[in-house]
Amino acid sequence: MSELDAARDRFVAEHRAFADSRRGEPSWLAAHRRAALAAFASRGLPSTREEEWRYTNLAPFAAVPFALAEPARVSRADLEELATPLFACSLYAFANGRAEPALSSPPGLPGGARCDSLAALFADGASPIEAHLDHCVDLKLHPFAALNSAFASVTDERPQMTHPRVAVVAEAGSRVTIVQDHVSTGSGPGFTNAVTEVHVGAGATVHWVLLQREHDAHFHVANLAVRQERDSTFTAHTLTLGGCLVRNDAGVLLAGEGAHCTLDGLFVGGGASVLDNHTEIDHAVPHGTSRELYKGVLGGAARGVFRGRVIVRPDAQKTSASQSNANLLLGARAEIDTKPQLEIYADDVKCSHGSTVGELDAEQLFYLRSRGVDEAHAREILTTAFAATVLERIAAPDIRASVADRVGARLRTLAEVAR
Repeated sequence: MSELDAARDRFVAEHRAFADSRRGEPSWLAAHRRAALAAFASRGLPSTREEEWRYTNLAPFAAVPFALAEPARVSRADLEELATPLFACSLYAFANGRAEPALSSPPGLPGGARCDSLAALFADGASPIEAHLDHCVDLKLHPFAALNSAFASVTDERPQMTHPRVAVVAEAGSRVTIVQDHVSTGSGPGFTNAVTEVHVGAGATVHWVLLQREHDAHFHVANLAVRQERDSTFTAHTLTLGGCLVRNDAGVLLAGEGAHCTLDGLFVGGGASVLDNHTEIDHAVPHGTSRELYKGVLGGAARGVFRGRVIVRPDAQKTSASQSNANLLLGARAEIDTKPQLEIYADDVKCSHGSTVGELDAEQLFYLRSRGVDEAHAREILTTAFAATVLERIAAPDIRASVADRVGARLRTLAEVAR
């Protein structure tokens, strides 16, 4: 039996004890969990023989005997130390994948909007949440999403795993900005398996910032699935600043005419980390637009992966799509595998894509050095400027400034290790 098969069997066995603890939940949810577990057991963990996982070896992940995390004890002081400093916004805290109402600060939301834990929504039946779980993501294609659905809602000495689940329903004409911030404590291995589904109604606008800054021994798999209706807008900024193995999947379906999508990403890694980003934008109807910019900064022996796929269906005339991936290697051992893809089945479209891989520009370094800037500072200036083009596209100034501080700190750490 391979390591991947053994890990699959461990997850299935772990789920038996978990299912026994969920006896009081709705029958439809229990059935949903069983179906998700069956999909995961049938699919198993992907191997490098599969094209979608060709550059990401899960053997190190499979070798760790993860156990489902118990409820964590997090204080207000812990939260204030770890949280991204944002102001004039609602804050919802989750520890080990579980909602912490006592640490959250949700002011009254306008227009009847509601933000609550899945457990609370299941309990009072106030929201038709059943219709939105796994509506955008195909569990047969995404084994980690299936695993999340089997365990979702959620002291063992084994490394702990959490399965946070976020479902967002932006009704017609609504507007919302959401920052999803993953941070870890301690330094041992852990596993975060996150799934986020977003339904953007007609004329609605959703701005999404996903910040992943768990420690360098952490495994992180995230699946973002989005469906857009007519004249809607969705923008996502995925910022990966930590983790030993990180896989980000983002899929957007433009299902309504006039929908606009922006996918931006920045991944920064050092050591022997593997940062894998897979995106798919599906133009299913006419008059859709999409813009995508991903950048990678890699030092040490880090490995980055970008695979971006844009599909223009036969009926999706008047589509406008652009995709770009640029990567900066800070050392001889760093590596990037990039594969931008366009699949166009319509004839009246404007589409472009491209990728670059390179080092810091020697002439720009020389220019700064000739102005009295030492080499370390010159490299920091150029590296920060490279990353800044992604951060500048975050519309909210306070969020942009806060995230820029986190990115700057990570880049400085990477530069110090490289010296």
